[in-house]
Amino acid sequence: MSTPRRALRIGELLVQKGVVSQDQIRIALTEQKRNRDHLGKILVRLGFATEAVILDVLGGALGQQKADLGKVVVDGEAIRLIPKDMARRFHLLPLTYEASRNRLTLAMADPFNVVALDQISALMGADAEIVPLMAGEAEIEKSIDQFYGFELSVDGILQEIETGEIDYASLDADSQEYSQPVVRLVNALLADAVKRGASDIHFEPEEGFLRFRYRIDGVLRQIRSLHKNYWSALAVRLKVMSGMDIAETRAPQDGRITLSLSGRQIDFRASTIPTVHGENIVLRVLDRQKGIVPIEGLGLDDELLHLLKIMVARPEGLLLVTGPTGSGKTTTLYSLLNHLNNETVNIMTLEDPVEYPMGMIRQTSLNEAVRLDFASGVRSMLRQDPDIILVGEIRDEDTAAMAFRAAMTGHQVFSTLHANSALGAIPRLIDMGVRPEIMAGNVIGILAQRLVRRLRPECREAYSPSPLERRLLGVEDDTPVTLHRVAPEFRHAEHQGYGGRVAVMELLKFDDTLDEMIVRGATVRELTQAACAKGFVPLAEVAIRRVLDGTTSLDEVSRVVDLTERLS
Repeated sequence: MSTPRRALRIGELLVQKGVVSQDQIRIALTEQKRNRDHLGKILVRLGFATEAVILDVLGGALGQQKADLGKVVVDGEAIRLIPKDMARRFHLLPLTYEASRNRLTLAMADPFNVVALDQISALMGADAEIVPLMAGEAEIEKSIDQFYGFELSVDGILQEIETGEIDYASLDADSQEYSQPVVRLVNALLADAVKRGASDIHFEPEEGFLRFRYRIDGVLRQIRSLHKNYWSALAVRLKVMSGMDIAETRAPQDGRITLSLSGRQIDFRASTIPTVHGENIVLRVLDRQKGIVPIEGLGLDDELLHLLKIMVARPEGLLLVTGPTGSGKTTTLYSLLNHLNNETVNIMTLEDPVEYPMGMIRQTSLNEAVRLDFASGVRSMLRQDPDIILVGEIRDEDTAAMAFRAAMTGHQVFSTLHANSALGAIPRLIDMGVRPEIMAGNVIGILAQRLVRRLRPECREAYSPSPLERRLLGVEDDTPVTLHRVAPEFRHAEHQGYGGRVAVMELLKFDDTLDEMIVRGATVRELTQAACAKGFVPLAEVAIRRVLDGTTSLDEVSRVVDLTERLS
């Protein structure tokens, strides 16, 4: 940035964008000849432009991501890797460190400073991956003073809390008082949860202590315990960060937190509810990077993926996704919308609330204040010339009626429904008041899904199934079968022998035969037999295939999928 040629290019760019005038650039360049400082820094010092505006323009032009240090949560492990004098000399701040990939994310005033990047690479090792993000020099200097010299690890902060006093005034949302350990503890817990891949963070007060639990891969794990004396301070900090009323402790509240973690924006949906031991607070982690996956990344085998693509290619009708809370319904719906999203279609969504913003898609959150519910929202959307509509959930008769009205008038409609299986959704819709003759011909298909944890290849052991397990698998006694489970030495490890999850889905594609049977009032058993005759594979059978191919264990499948009917 300090070379005249590069400075001139930056100056021209700022003039083109209307940030500064040509005369102001000449003044800054003259000043630069005297002190050899960065052009951007000189423009800020002269009062010609703000640092934030210059960074926005340069970041957009150079394709360089910007780090918002006002909302960033710094990883203590990253801070320990780079000495403070090096950080100050090169105007950089370590943000996050991923040990598994030896990947360090930095905020830098000059992301193109080759000398700085070379020295950090030498410090980290030749195989290290350095990810520079752009940030203002003043912001970085302030953050270096803020983060260096304070304990940032969860264990260290807890020890500090046990031996110190709490200053409640420093828990204000705008406070940057990092000398207060409660402020750092909340940030450290949020950063730790995101790093571990948690989907929810639970703060649970008991009679004499406070329990922290993360939900990782669908299973809750206790992470820490803390004396209950400190819960009031933690609760105040969490409520302030999420925009809740700190004086209200007797009624449930909802809020939202937005922070920059691991070089990207992470949202947390917060909710409180009073319990006998105090307020219980749960944060749902909304990681946009994980929320939208390509349709090929859902984990379906080729046959089911081909069928799903055929179903979404139909120009009108209703496609339902069913499953319990936390089964990945939203991820699947977003993947389908992402697959269909292009400039030739108008996609509109009505959600409670919008979890992951998507480009080109018109997304709307429900709003109780203006009485915008699913039914009235769909009615309004139909006047907006949509091609595809996503209704977050069909909860009642009015919403069901509006969803089917949209499907009948030439729109593609996606939604979720609480039902145990794809075929179980049919009587559920009828119970909501949808007439069988309306359902017939207007439902594209129903998808039921669960998420099962993947076995880590290095943590599993092979074994021969017992007679009971053979019955569950539907395998004859004389048929050689090898199953896999978590090896004993890994059962109490942090990851418990599993890593990541894979979707288990059953896809029911509606056709003339099923439509006719629904109209004449066929039972679920009759519908199941007819569907299976045409190639429908029930959820339990799909799950068993995942067991037989070694993807997961029978214990894990039994936890999320009902296999008892296979014993009858």
